[in-house]
Amino acid sequence: MAVTKTHPIKSTLKAAIDYICNPEKTDGKLLVSSYGCAAETADIEFAWTRRHAIDKGTNLGRHLIQAFQPGEVTPEQAHEIGMELAKEILGGKYEFVLTTHIDKDHVHNHLIFNAVSFADHKHYHSNKRSYHYIRRTSDRLCKEHGLSVIIPGQDKGKSYIEHQATQNGTSYKAKLKAAIDRLLPACSDLEELLRRLQREGYEIKRGKYISARAPDQERFTRLKTLGVDYTEEALAARIAGRSRPSRQPKQPSGKISLLIDIQNNIKAQQSAGFTHWAKLNNLKQAAKTMNFLTEHGISSYGELESKLTAVSARRDTAHAEIKRVESRSAELTLVMKHAGTYRQLRPLYDRYRKSNDKEKFLRGHESEIILFEAAARELKRLGAVPLPTTESMKTELTNLAAEKERLLAEYKAARTEAQEYETVKQNVDALLTVPKEQEQQRRHELE
Repeated sequence: MAVTKTHPIKSTLKAAIDYICNPEKTDGKLLVSSYGCAAETADIEFAWTRRHAIDKGTNLGRHLIQAFQPGEVTPEQAHEIGMELAKEILGGKYEFVLTTHIDKDHVHNHLIFNAVSFADHKHYHSNKRSYHYIRRTSDRLCKEHGLSVIIPGQDKGKSYIEHQATQNGTSYKAKLKAAIDRLLPACSDLEELLRRLQREGYEIKRGKYISARAPDQERFTRLKTLGVDYTEEALAARIAGRSRPSRQPKQPSGKISLLIDIQNNIKAQQSAGFTHWAKLNNLKQAAKTMNFLTEHGISSYGELESKLTAVSARRDTAHAEIKRVESRSAELTLVMKHAGTYRQLRPLYDRYRKSNDKEKFLRGHESEIILFEAAARELKRLGAVPLPTTESMKTELTNLAAEKERLLAEYKAARTEAQEYETVKQNVDALLTVPKEQEQQRRHELE
């Protein structure tokens, strides 16, 4: 599976949507879906939403491609995964058209979504963070469906363009990191490092964060985006002679960890030192496990299983409730979108119906008539007839947001507790299991 970085659509939105909806590529348009709009009128509905944005920007929409390993997925399954991805990454706030193309050796999805949200009329921010969120979500969905994913390598966290630039030795970030690493050992403080960077041609910009720009670079690069070793605090520490943050050992937490299976651990077979450490670690984790059982009043294996079952059920219930609240919030947001269009265009549509020359009226207001009729159809499909008041829908949305926040707190607490109980149970299982070597030795002694 691979996901390309979303790229902007600055013109010919209709042409882009027509291309991805091509019947020859989408099995006669059977593999075409939409949300918040109709595929046939998506360009008109996108434009209507953008009219309500304060900052309309230059992008009409964004285009994302999701590809799959050849022969690994059916077109229908790919389309289902694409819908799950679109709904999750866009949060039910952006109109989109999703299609699945089957005209090539590999099945792949095309997703075109509005650059402006119909929920709050704010622009979608496409950046590294949003790209990696899309990538992680797509990878997770593919794993859940039993599909392969691309395993990140050393360049984890880099876009494809940046990876290629690094490989070619042209990455601005790579050059800046190399310059800092070269200059830093001779610097007495951070200010001297910045002066030396300036002498090498870098322009320094100060603000909340320090940024640098090479002579031929278009945008500034914040030092903190180079990695944990290049934040202002990390650079000052490195100048003072302390080790890089990325090389500092992680502080042990007070949480219970799983016992290490020394007999089947490859590292333990290769290193006597690791084996010794693992034995000591197992003693500590076994003691933590027993303390946990005592502190929670668990005196039998059956009680431990019951506790784990109960807390897991509490976690799953909270998760299901969160999904219910999210689904209702998305539906309500959609109703508000179509209701706003319906109310705004109803007077115009009434004039159209009363017009003596409907064809002439339609020529001057075709887009508005199409939008009104599409909104009316969607409201009927959503069961929002008669129309609820705007105030009642806003009140319900506020209540749903508060309920989701409460449920999230419950879910996180239950999930953490369930993970702890599961670790304890696995440790107890390991402690109760007699290693094969010991069992064979006991049998030999008995014989």
